Amino acid sequence: MIVTDKGLVAAGVVELVTNHLDDAGIPYATYDGVMPNPPIKVVDECVGAYRSGRCDSIVIVGGGSSIDTAKCAGVLATNGGEIASYFGSGNVKERMPFTIAIPTTYGTGSEVTPFAVITDEQNFKAAVRGDEIIPDVGLLDSDLAVQLPLPVGAATGMDALTHAIESYVANTSNALADASALQAIRMISENIRQAASSDHNHDATEKMLVASTLAGVAFSQTLLGNVHAMSHPVSGHYGVAHGVANAVLLPRIMDFNLIACPGRFAEIAAALGEDVADLSETEAADASVDAVEALNEELGIPETLSEAGAEADGIPVMAEDAMKSINIQLNPRKTTLDDVVALYEESF
Repeated sequence: MIVTDKGLVAAGVVELVTNHLDDAGIPYATYDGVMPNPPIKVVDECVGAYRSGRCDSIVIVGGGSSIDTAKCAGVLATNGGEIASYFGSGNVKERMPFTIAIPTTYGTGSEVTPFAVITDEQNFKAAVRGDEIIPDVGLLDSDLAVQLPLPVGAATGMDALTHAIESYVANTSNALADASALQAIRMISENIRQAASSDHNHDATEKMLVASTLAGVAFSQTLLGNVHAMSHPVSGHYGVAHGVANAVLLPRIMDFNLIACPGRFAEIAAALGEDVADLSETEAADASVDAVEALNEELGIPETLSEAGAEADGIPVMAEDAMKSINIQLNPRKTTLDDVVALYEESF
């Protein structure tokens, strides 16, 4: 089964993949009903298509929403039941069908991660976590991502940058994850502008795809922090693109976290290309925040969550949802409900 969305079908991107199946005489069914911030009903539709098509494997062509939808449909295909019963960690017992994930954005890293995020009936973004949902194969092909519109390339690239930065400063950071995260930060800093602003720069696009995968490798080991804990409720309640919510929150939460690990943020500044040679550790750490703010501005990211489509009236509910995330516990600076409320208020 091919799992994708209608936009990619209309753009001819999916055909780049299915042409090879046609040439090889391999039959396939297509599910193209994936939606942003996918709700449970999309997972149910997807596994229904898998079963009715009598499929035995999955090829995903799309961004994070397509990959997460397909992962969850794969869980149901081999484990049965309802996806809500698999929310959390360690609840998936049987591996999903053989799966090839071909990302068409350079943000999610989901082609190598043990996570899938689905929006439940209460607009809460719940995660399924387990090694059983890591795709068997991830294919990075710039042909499928080189023509991303600037807003999509900017948002997904900033999502990957957020993955790398949050992994690098998480309480669970380790040497192997650090190496992947820092390299991802370097590659994103050097290539995101060129990739997002062009529809023909295959070199920059390929490097962004690799950087996104490296960031996925990093946070698969460490998980994340306040940015993701707080961005998920923004997307779940108001439909704001995940990468946009991350990008708006990222510099504010970096600034909040500086006091906890200034040395780490100084290293992030250097990886972002800032000249920190003559700066103190504190000054260099501050430079990392300035660099991300400047990058957001260059890429046309909305300055506030209200500009992105969220509403400040929702802060109390979003803050409560954010505090349910394990990522709050892994953030380098201890964070209370009042802190989350204040960070949301600052971001509006």
